[in-house]
Amino acid sequence: MNLSDIRTKIDSLDEQILRLLNARADCVHEVGELKRAEGLEIYAPEREEKVYSSLVERNERLGGRLPEGAVRAVYREIMSASLALEKDLRIAYLGPEATFTHQAARSKFGASVKYQPQPSIADVFDAVVRGQADYGVVPVENSWEGAVNHTLDMFIDSEAQVCAQVLLRIEHHLLARCPLEGVQKIYSHPQAFGQTRRWLRANLPGVECIEVSSTTRAAEIAAREEGAAAVAGRLAGELHALTILESSIQDSPDNTTRFLVIGQRPSPPSGNDRTSLMFSVPHEPGALYRALEPFCAQQINIGKIESRPSRRRAWEYCFFLDVDGHATEAAMQEVLTELRGRCTVVKILGTFPVPGQPQ
Repeated sequence: MNLSDIRTKIDSLDEQILRLLNARADCVHEVGELKRAEGLEIYAPEREEKVYSSLVERNERLGGRLPEGAVRAVYREIMSASLALEKDLRIAYLGPEATFTHQAARSKFGASVKYQPQPSIADVFDAVVRGQADYGVVPVENSWEGAVNHTLDMFIDSEAQVCAQVLLRIEHHLLARCPLEGVQKIYSHPQAFGQTRRWLRANLPGVECIEVSSTTRAAEIAAREEGAAAVAGRLAGELHALTILESSIQDSPDNTTRFLVIGQRPSPPSGNDRTSLMFSVPHEPGALYRALEPFCAQQINIGKIESRPSRRRAWEYCFFLDVDGHATEAAMQEVLTELRGRCTVVKILGTFPVPGQPQ
């Protein structure tokens, strides 16, 4: 078979793919009509993760050449286009454009929906609660730097619900328009500096590091200021036409940030779920132990626990937990009943399907 024959075969396959994609879109449209009639959400994170897992499994069974990441990326855009056909889906995120939160939002919802950059995490929550956005995306913790406290604090009073999460592998680059030896100052977000501190100390000792509101803002400044560089992601560099002087300068090769997708409703059970909740306990000996005891009794794993000031009374704290299982499961219901008798405040922040590997 010569090159021309192969290209003709590819053209024929592309036509079949387009025919099938449009047939799939027709089916999705029917699903959307049924959902609207029953008052259900158009976007279903629990269904989305099942589809991804099933596709990856079938691809492996067929001996496909495409790796898991490619299968997920292709179908992310297919599902994004399908969502856009059903509803003008609006996604608020911590902006500006080209930040890692923007990248995380794109990795979850694809390119076909509408994105609304917000100036702060509080504005993302507000946009969702007021119905100005269907979903919001905010950072909640980094594997190197720990929790994003502002996001946790917002959950204390907000009615927004966690309905999905995104794990994004973070790669920081040193970006500039001048050569490496010409760098006199470096701009970035405090979190980015925290994740590249050792590299900067070893490779650019004595160079002034200046904190700004976002990595995109850092790239913007570096693009116009002589002798300036930015620690930011590739997308921010492309947006402002910067050169990558040094790539992947993060101190940890497994540097990953977890982002939460917030909406007005939690996600239904998917079969592999996690629940986020918050509680406060009386200021007395053994109170925290008594609050955690029901999880042990029901054999429910606690994957994460953080404490934050309650903002209601001095030295009173809220505890944030991520635990395995869906909030509607019998064992979890038993725990919640026990907690309400042992805590001063108990609040379910949301339940969401456990995603695959970092994007």
